[in-house]
Amino acid sequence: MNGAAAPAAPDVSVVMVVYRTGPALADTVARALGSGEVDELVVVDNGSTAGEAAAVDAAAARDPRVRVIRGHGNIGFARGANLGAAAARGRLLVFLNPDAFLEPGCVAALDAALDPAKAPCLVGARVMNVDGTEQRGARRGEVTPASTFFTFTRLARLAPGLEIHHQDQPVPPGPTAAPTVSGACFAMTAADFASVGGFDEGYFLHVEDIDLCWRVRRAGGAVLFQPGARVVHLGSTSLKAPLFVEVSKGLGLARYFRKRAESLPAKLWAALLFPAIIAVSVARASFRRRAPHG
Repeated sequence: MNGAAAPAAPDVSVVMVVYRTGPALADTVARALGSGEVDELVVVDNGSTAGEAAAVDAAAARDPRVRVIRGHGNIGFARGANLGAAAARGRLLVFLNPDAFLEPGCVAALDAALDPAKAPCLVGARVMNVDGTEQRGARRGEVTPASTFFTFTRLARLAPGLEIHHQDQPVPPGPTAAPTVSGACFAMTAADFASVGGFDEGYFLHVEDIDLCWRVRRAGGAVLFQPGARVVHLGSTSLKAPLFVEVSKGLGLARYFRKRAESLPAKLWAALLFPAIIAVSVARASFRRRAPHG
């Protein structure tokens, strides 16, 4: 007597790390599952509220494509993403923020842009604001101490070549090499992701995507921006305090600059920058708290 055929392995796995995302989470899950392009959705729950956890569990009960990993606590984005990638079974891994809505054809466009001849290959989506404008960070230049200083102080207006963010540049007609793309939505084959060791788990929150792009290029691979893959990113939906978020960014940048520093002068410069980066991070958090909402 022949047994039932084993279910086919998924081709596309979406990995989503969640932590107190807010109401956007249920919509993100629903849109990903409704896109017709997702075979598996791996939700790594670093600590949702009861309502968010219930929404994810309800989606898993309705749809066998949803797999939920929880019970590990808040281990940070990088470790959570690596945990999800290890559990995913698909050929293609799409990392998606829990407040980012896949637009029709996004996954197919990311997949089409992957170039096996340039492995390891990482392809980032065009990340959009709700109003239809391109979001800062979707395509970026080299993130160095100099470019960060000129961008944060807005002195890059006097030296455009040192501006990190390229969203105001003309949209390329097709996939284009970019030093850095956004971690809000990007794709790699599972094999390529594993070949570079996944995310550096020394980052807790933020900058791990910049680091991954840099390591892909150092490994002889390619980082591409795919304008044909669109995702709407709400942003700022997390319930985390602004001070925690901004200091995490600062610590991440400081770690990244130390990693990139190869000569002794560069290492000293990275060390000297550390207190300045943290000071700017605290100031940015204070500004965010005082900024009007609504």
